[in-house]
This record gives sequence, structure tokens and C-alpha cells, in this order.
Amino acid sequence: MNIPKKTLVILMADDDADDRLLAQDAMHESRVLNELYFVEDGVQLLRYLRGEGEFAERATYPMPGLILLDLNMPKMDGREALAEIKADPGLRRIPVVILTTSKAEEDMVKGYDLGAASYITKPVTFDALVELMRTLGKYWVEFVELP
Repeated sequence: MNIPKKTLVILMADDDADDRLLAQDAMHESRVLNELYFVEDGVQLLRYLRGEGEFAERATYPMPGLILLDLNMPKMDGREALAEIKADPGLRRIPVVILTTSKAEEDMVKGYDLGAASYITKPVTFDALVELMRTLGKYWVEFVELP
């Protein structure tokens, strides 16, 4: 019997265009069956999650099963966005993985206090990013049971 592979919709919030492109390339290179969508700041992230404005069409902008969140973004940073997501009964079950350049312990502690599922420092090499995307995809698709 051939069991179809599950796919996971991943929403990445990151203001750095190069980081978004690298993540997209790494996801493709990792050969994990995931759909990757992007927003550029916390305001866009919340509009996407709530299906507001340009994100109103769910067929085009599906609800994510996982959010990759950068902390340092304009308009609304990742900490503020995470606090709003976890305070919203309709959104708080979506796992949020902080993926950031910050190695500050206070950011890590605050991220977990706000409800982040994981805290990962962005890899510095493309190969390490590919391995991270492969591991994230496998973990969240194959091992974790999501509601």
C-alpha cells in the first residue's frame, strides 16, 4: 500500500530578501514536500494569518501548519507578532519556530516565554540551511502530530 506523503504549509516571516531566497532554495534543495510562503514583517504576518486584505483568498494563501519567524523586522517585530499570535484563540495552536540571527539569551528566553515551539539561530552556510530545512520538514511532517 502506498501512503501519500503529507505536505506542510510553512509561512516564513523575514524582512531580508536574501534570507527568504536562500530559504526557498534550501527548501527546494532539501527535497522535502513542503509549501513555503513569505511575508516581510509582523503586520503582514498577522494579516496573512487572519486572511485580511491581499491575503483574503485562502486558496492562494493557505493557513500554515508552521511559522518560521525572524525576530528583527520592521513595522512589528517577531516578539510582538508572536505575542499576538499566541493571544489569539484562532491562531495560537500554530507552532512558531523562531529562526533568527540573534544569539541573545534574553531573546531566547522571551521567545519561549511567549510560546515559541523552538528557537534556532540561522545557519551561516547554505549547506547548513539546506540541512536545517530538511530536518524541520521531516520533524514537523513525519514526527509531530498537529491538530
